[in-house]
Amino acid sequence: MNNIIFEFSNYIGKNINIKNEYIYLLLITIICLGTIRIFSESIKKIIIKKDGDHKSKYIHNHRIMIINNIISFIIIFLIWDSYLKNIITIISFISAAITIALREIIFNYFAGIYIKIKKIFKVEDRIEINDFKGDIININLLSFEILEISDSEYGEQSTGKIIHIPNSYIFTHPIKNYVKEFKYIWHEMIIKIPYNADIKTSKNIIYKIVNNNQTITSIPKKMKRQIDNVDLTYRIYFSKLEPIIYTKVVDDHIELYLRFLIHPKKIRNVEDDIWLKLLDANKKGEFMLYKFESNMI
Repeated sequence: MNNIIFEFSNYIGKNINIKNEYIYLLLITIICLGTIRIFSESIKKIIIKKDGDHKSKYIHNHRIMIINNIISFIIIFLIWDSYLKNIITIISFISAAITIALREIIFNYFAGIYIKIKKIFKVEDRIEINDFKGDIININLLSFEILEISDSEYGEQSTGKIIHIPNSYIFTHPIKNYVKEFKYIWHEMIIKIPYNADIKTSKNIIYKIVNNNQTITSIPKKMKRQIDNVDLTYRIYFSKLEPIIYTKVVDDHIELYLRFLIHPKKIRNVEDDIWLKLLDANKKGEFMLYKFESNMI
């Protein structure tokens, strides 16, 4: 096999006027990298057949890619070891021009390394950056992808659109990470009631509805454990973790602000449950929802 490669490199070298040894090393490199690629693809297929979970498939695929790149780099280094000095000398003459021409790519590359080291966000985190909001679905050395979500007005649910964002954005735009240290965020619902409604009774009904929602009631204890284990890098604490209702008087009605902890991806389902029960209570005459004049005509 080695003799065949050597003879083939001699043939190519004569026709394109390049030293045979460079052709030989290049062919060896291509064969080795091709073999590694075929081997890694075979492993991926085996894993896909054994593991039906999409998340596990993604993690294994990502790890295989990293191992593949490391092995490929080592093989290239071993094959071209004796020629690296000459290659480095050539590169030093053109490095300035390459840096200028590829400055954005280089910037994104080092930003990618920074993301990996500092762990600003990871796959499945929900973030907002430069007016783009979504769940991280992939992180590369040059860019990361998010699955876009709608505005809070529409429940912050997936739109199905994938947004590719350069890694360098992390240095030029503020990042909101919904779940970096805590899985839960504070969310508020505005519930409007008329002036003649009994505020105390209205609040009791809302509290009853909220306290019967298992998603909301299970969170304070979980949040307490997360706060106790939080990294001391951050000065974060909360005096109250239970749901609370605040009151505000507006021009022609009263607004009750229901504030509670919730996982970002469960906001819409919880809101839907609360509103349905409030509407049911309103229908039965147990609760008074504010009605706009236009709706009363």
